[in-house]
Amino acid sequence: MAESMKGLSRSHRCTEVNNSMIGNEVTVMGWVQKSRNKGGIIFVDLRDRSGILQIIFEEANVGTEGYGKAEKLRSEFVIAVTGKVTKRAGAVNENIATGDIEIVASGIRILSEADTPPFPIEENSKTKEELRLKYRYLDLRRPDLQKNLIMRSRVTTLTRAFLAEEGFIEIETPTLCKSTPEGARDYLVPSRVHPGNFYALPQSPQIYKQLLMCSGYDRYFQIARCYRDEDLRADRQPEFTQIDMELSFVDVDDVIDVNERLLAKLFKDTIGVDVPLPIQRMTYKEAMERFGSDKPDLRFGMELTDITDVVKDCEFVVFKGAIEAGGSVRGINAKGQGGMPRKKIDALVDFVKGYGAKGLAYIAIGEDGAVKSSFAKFMKDEEMNAIIEKMQGENGDLLLFAADRTKLVYDVLGALRLEIAENLGMLDKNEYKFVWITEFPLLEWNEDLNRYQAMHHPFTMPMEEDLPYIDSDPGRVRAKAYDIVLNGTEIGGGSVRIHQNDIQEKMFEALGFTMEAAYEQFGFLLNAFKYGVPPHAGLAYGLDRLIMLMAKEDSIRDVIAFPKIKDASCLMSEAPNVVDAKQLEELGIALPQ
Repeated sequence: MAESMKGLSRSHRCTEVNNSMIGNEVTVMGWVQKSRNKGGIIFVDLRDRSGILQIIFEEANVGTEGYGKAEKLRSEFVIAVTGKVTKRAGAVNENIATGDIEIVASGIRILSEADTPPFPIEENSKTKEELRLKYRYLDLRRPDLQKNLIMRSRVTTLTRAFLAEEGFIEIETPTLCKSTPEGARDYLVPSRVHPGNFYALPQSPQIYKQLLMCSGYDRYFQIARCYRDEDLRADRQPEFTQIDMELSFVDVDDVIDVNERLLAKLFKDTIGVDVPLPIQRMTYKEAMERFGSDKPDLRFGMELTDITDVVKDCEFVVFKGAIEAGGSVRGINAKGQGGMPRKKIDALVDFVKGYGAKGLAYIAIGEDGAVKSSFAKFMKDEEMNAIIEKMQGENGDLLLFAADRTKLVYDVLGALRLEIAENLGMLDKNEYKFVWITEFPLLEWNEDLNRYQAMHHPFTMPMEEDLPYIDSDPGRVRAKAYDIVLNGTEIGGGSVRIHQNDIQEKMFEALGFTMEAAYEQFGFLLNAFKYGVPPHAGLAYGLDRLIMLMAKEDSIRDVIAFPKIKDASCLMSEAPNVVDAKQLEELGIALPQ
């Protein structure tokens, strides 16, 4: 029978009790982690969000009634205990903060009884994720998940304090917005009072934060909820949180400066990691050429090498055909892997086919200098030697090559170097390697639409020196855009925005928009720009991804209280679900029969 808390007040959380309190009486409350009856003495591990504290129940101290209650205790019972702090009589438990003290109980109340949980509430649970997500309210009791969410809270608290000190104002923007088709799919919300019309949930506060700059707020930030109806991955959810900001009268260096100092503070004050400043910067072009990715993982080498010039006259049809079609031949050197079994090399071939490659050429150099290759018979000895020299190949190395359109080669080798590094255990979660990626292309060609589209969004400022090419060679124009990358994951990105009408019109032209179409989608922003708009720039972090890396987790689901699974559903609440016919009728929505 559950008891009331009347007249009782918790004096401390479990790990707030310490050696300095020996001899004092305290009242603690929490969940029973474990109960052990040793015949006349009952040992209970009491758990709350701070950690675990051992409680001792002896009939002489707690009384017959209290001892009887203690005998009933099972995992996950919620109890309140009053007692005296004492030095542990038994062995010290060095694995917990309170390992050298215990509470000798003088009183107990069972605040709530509990059924046997469907899985143990313990750190590093081996229970299948589907079951844990179904009972997420139990899963969230696990100490490791609680640490992650407490860290998340700490990061947002520090962020608010830091940005306030830097002159930012926290402003909330709407979550019922107008749909703008550029970008990912919107989540749509039907309007009851405007039949046939829909709101969209925001993919980001982009337009509103630019309007706030037009309104003179100078420095804005928001911990913003955002929504995108797109396919999920380990680091992606249909609803997610951004640390969003916008600044007026600034350029690229100003935005980077404040954000470097923010990151340094978050990492130092939260997990004790020093972030050396300034953070390295790398252009998009350099990142692609060296790492095959615009979010390079700098914790290891294995950089790409362009061997197009070396093999341009060879007779190997795979290389020759790629070069003649305007592509390139590039490779990576997996140092010390020359003895990799053929079966594992074949597995790498299968891996790259998933990225669109037709295959993978290789040269394996034995420890004795003997060379095995998938294409040696098509090459002259001097050509093979030139390739090995260009790749800085040494005895014991494995050289792997892709030949195709250059963008595809980048994708393939960029993914391959990560796959090999992961297979070889080269990715150290205790190491944090930051890099700013700058000078992105302003536009990218969309084959499906047969036109250019904005790589970031239509309000991104071109680099001034590239403006002359926006009509004649749009693909050549670089953007004043920047991403912050950590260990191969983009954790944030932003850009300087266009504030001049003539450049904005040019941008819309390059994207194939008429001004009428542009006004139809973005009219309220463009009209605001007519009344005096300051130069402005911004950045947004994916808070979930940031916390995932700080907590050394593999999935953002482990740093979100109630996440969705890959089909964007919630196993616990069973959302999305059917709704009452009357609700649909009010909204004027008829479902297909």
